[in-house]
Amino acid sequence: MAKPKTLHDAFYETLKDVYYAEKQSVKALKKSAKAAEHPELRQAFETHAEESAQQVERLTQVFEIIGKPARAKTCEAMQGITSEMEEDLEDFADSPAADAVLAACAQAVEHYEIARYGTLKTWARQLGHEEAAKLLDETLQEEKKTDALLSKIAETINAEGTPADDDAEAPKAKGPKKAA
Repeated sequence: MAKPKTLHDAFYETLKDVYYAEKQSVKALKKSAKAAEHPELRQAFETHAEESAQQVERLTQVFEIIGKPARAKTCEAMQGITSEMEEDLEDFADSPAADAVLAACAQAVEHYEIARYGTLKTWARQLGHEEAAKLLDETLQEEKKTDALLSKIAETINAEGTPADDDAEAPKAKGPKKAA
């Protein structure tokens, strides 16, 4: 009879998943930096690619703390997100909305990572791995900071990606017009 799975097993499997996802994130961020037109967005991607490389190192430390080899397990979620990003890059290349789409794709990655790092940090604490929890929290805070930065940048690039000519279909205002 198979031994029942434990929280420790779930922690290790999720750690392997995030290890793969983080390595993919580094590649995606470098590619996004090359594709980005908006200087602030490009810089955000370059900076976070460097941070993500550090996050991979932190994950290696977490593997050491729990006495397991640092192994990646294919992360279907990250593969889906990066595949969607590739498709969007192709569909929106050279369009005024290209940077807005890039930022949105990057935020999808960040939100996935925020969810995973939050879970891993909680589980590390429950399993008595305080040092691992601190490392995971450090990464979690970086991911949240990057997400907030991308939101701030998106406000600017989304406005820049909106057509300004009179022929463009602008959303119609709802409700009664106010008299001047």
